Amino acid sequence: MVILITGAKGQLGNEIKLILENKRADIGEISKEIISSKFIFMDSSRLDISNLEKVNKVLTRITPDVVINCAAFTNVDRCEENKELAFKANSFGPRNLAIVCEKIKAKLVQISTDYVFSSKGKDPLREYDETKPCNTYGKTKLMGENFVRDFCSRYFIIRTSWLYGHVGKNFVYTIMKLAKEKENLKVVNDQEGNPTNANDLAYHILKIISTENYGIYNCTGKGEVTRYDFAKEIIRLSKIDCKITPCTSDEFKTKAKRPNYSCLDNMMLSCTIGDKMRFWKEALNSFINDINK
Repeated sequence: MVILITGAKGQLGNEIKLILENKRADIGEISKEIISSKFIFMDSSRLDISNLEKVNKVLTRITPDVVINCAAFTNVDRCEENKELAFKANSFGPRNLAIVCEKIKAKLVQISTDYVFSSKGKDPLREYDETKPCNTYGKTKLMGENFVRDFCSRYFIIRTSWLYGHVGKNFVYTIMKLAKEKENLKVVNDQEGNPTNANDLAYHILKIISTENYGIYNCTGKGEVTRYDFAKEIIRLSKIDCKITPCTSDEFKTKAKRPNYSCLDNMMLSCTIGDKMRFWKEALNSFINDINK
């Protein structure tokens, strides 16, 4: 099997590389079929997914069996400042990949987000629940999902949330950095979600691509937590001397609005390949132990 990874230098692409090097993920071994597959990692300098002509040229030459699209514009606040760039990366890019994947009969994995939802409830959201994004990032990612569904028949749309990995920017690294610089941090206490270790997500992606269980999946860490309690656990495990104080979203103004509640239920995983995602505290502890080494 030939597997092409776009956006390969991001935290998810990097995590896939680590799993292949170790021949296993933190939560389990990888199949022999995946280990023996040919992986091609491409970043934006080698493949600009917003350019249909280039996507067609590259994919037609390589003819991968699977394309895993890890390329995205994920800076939520900057998406509000540059809507065109967000649309190109998060909507038009997946559209181009979907068109060419259908042409060459390749499977397409599109990584999406909990921000396609904007719930004020307290029930975890399932794959069939109504989407209603409240910011540009969520809107462009939802349009990317829709393009994939419109133009490709062999797709896996995988929604994740609060993702952190060993490279790039994420909430875990941000809190650790700020905690070392300041004695007191304010973190919002009215946004709930599911922290997700990128290694766990990568494991499930590498498992699902060997199947034909096409459709939309939620794939997040187990357990619900506020940003404030997530930050407290990061500080506790990192053993950094810093006080964390709760605040509201209204006190901590950002350019992009965030949903108050975007917790997901991994129902589709449970019904197909099985849900082995770890509880968020266990996965976070494993991650911080790794980086401390």
